[in-house]
Amino acid sequence: MKLQTEIPLKPQQHNLIDYNSRLILLGSCFVENIGEKLGYYKFQNTLNPFGILFHPLAIESLLLNAINDKEYTKEDVFFHNEQWHCYAAHSKLSAASKEELLQNLNLAIQQTKQALEASSHIVITLGTAWIYRLIESDDVVANCHKVPQKKFSKELLSVDAIAESLLAMVALIKSVNSKVSVIFTVSPVRHLKDGFVENTQSKAHLISAVHEVVEPRQQTHYFPSYEIVMDELRDYRFYAEDMVHPNSTAINYVWERFKKVWLNVSTEPTMKIVDTVQKGILHRPFNPNSEAHQAFLKSLTEKQEQLVAQYPFMEF
Repeated sequence: MKLQTEIPLKPQQHNLIDYNSRLILLGSCFVENIGEKLGYYKFQNTLNPFGILFHPLAIESLLLNAINDKEYTKEDVFFHNEQWHCYAAHSKLSAASKEELLQNLNLAIQQTKQALEASSHIVITLGTAWIYRLIESDDVVANCHKVPQKKFSKELLSVDAIAESLLAMVALIKSVNSKVSVIFTVSPVRHLKDGFVENTQSKAHLISAVHEVVEPRQQTHYFPSYEIVMDELRDYRFYAEDMVHPNSTAINYVWERFKKVWLNVSTEPTMKIVDTVQKGILHRPFNPNSEAHQAFLKSLTEKQEQLVAQYPFMEF
């Protein structure tokens, strides 16, 4: 008796991810979950240099600015709630001084360009089709930084507008890296502050637009993280206490599905060793001076040295 519907997934045949791959992950908070898994297993990845970006226009803008070597100046930042912010970036880059923020922004934009040029895979996760415009300038913002809502107008991007933005992203990426594989996903995290009906409409626009753009022969792909959570994990036991974000069980489940599709099976032995080392680093002994623990530490060090000798980019 089957108690669950399962989305059929086939492993990719070309450009699979291994330990020689370089990844950059951009977009909504769900991409951070996959990025953290890749980081845990010591894959080479750059995760959201500008912080979480929720909508397509914010991601497109970042790609454009990175490729054009934009230099952020005092005109691009503002002071609010005792911090300096930039409407193009998440608050994780915000700082107590203007100079520190500008340094953060310009370092992140350089990091983004370098990652784009060197990457073998780019994962872009779309969170919402709702955008906010700053009324005084009519500019679309990536983050409102808790500025009063009366200063913004809110609108829903059409399917055509999203598809146009996604095509622009791909064109920008391919202009500096023609061989890269682009993997689009839609975040299963519901944006209920927009409203229940509005969230569903938003996700529908994103999914429709992605499927207008995805073309595996052109190295653009879709990974169904949204469908996996909505159709395979149809239960609130897979959600965190806010009943909106997937919990660790759900994240692990989607990660296993992502591995099946995109990770080369040759990575499995190394991933097992990395996992052993990571768990060993977190281990807290009852008796740190015991012979058994000293032997454990020696074995752990040998495994670390073995990994670093084979993959010099790994750090523990």
